[in-house]
Amino acid sequence: MNIGEVARRAGLPPKTIRYYEEIGLICPDRRDNGYRDFAETHLHKLAFIGRARALGFTIDECRTLLALYEDEGRESAEVKQLAQDHLARIDAKIAELQDMRATLAHLVRACAGDERPDCPILAGLAHTALSQG
Repeated sequence: MNIGEVARRAGLPPKTIRYYEEIGLICPDRRDNGYRDFAETHLHKLAFIGRARALGFTIDECRTLLALYEDEGRESAEVKQLAQDHLARIDAKIAELQDMRATLAHLVRACAGDERPDCPILAGLAHTALSQG
């Protein structure tokens, strides 16, 4: 199948598929005219990578996951550890976002939002910038 069809079926833009080929995640065959020729195995790999990327795995992690997927002698413990490490990074990011939200919500509540020039939001940002510098 051509890149347009595999892109449609995998739910990925052709540009992304060309990038994945460029970095060696997939290696489609080439026709005599030089066009890419994707097989069902390529489609499955692309769908796999697409789902992994949608879950936030990095390209390198996708490469590792794909290698593990293709290795029938793999141990699921390695896959689980990779997923647990990723989950821990997600949890840390969620905690960071919750802290950011709480700080910003506090600043918004403190601001009268009227015609006066004093603004706790700007003061809070200035204080934070100074304390981090």
